[in-house]
Amino acid sequence: MGRNVLLIEDEPNIIEAIRFILSRDGWDVRTHSDGTTAMDKVQQFAPDVVILDVMLPGRSGFDILREIRATGPLAALPVLMLTAKGQTRDREMAESLGVTQFMTKPFSNEDVLSAVRDMAEA
Repeated sequence: MGRNVLLIEDEPNIIEAIRFILSRDGWDVRTHSDGTTAMDKVQQFAPDVVILDVMLPGRSGFDILREIRATGPLAALPVLMLTAKGQTRDREMAESLGVTQFMTKPFSNEDVLSAVRDMAEA
């Protein structure tokens, strides 16, 4: 398994924090912040893991996850979904769409790192 992560997130502080902790662990981290063009980036970068925010400009993370799961070669791509809400409804929606892992903001750096490592090894 490779070490490439695509982080689809629009909050600059979160982008920098996640990029820092994963880069330090040896991951190649690419970022994208627009929901409208996120699927283009998933297909272009062919990441080993996607970290996906629920609330994005242009298109929700749920819509993107639904499309990832419906796209043949990408269907098994590990996806860690992040949400600021942490509402049960969001978690249930993500799980029904086939999310690999779900995490509520704020989260610890160690939680993100171990989730990405686990998903890459699965």
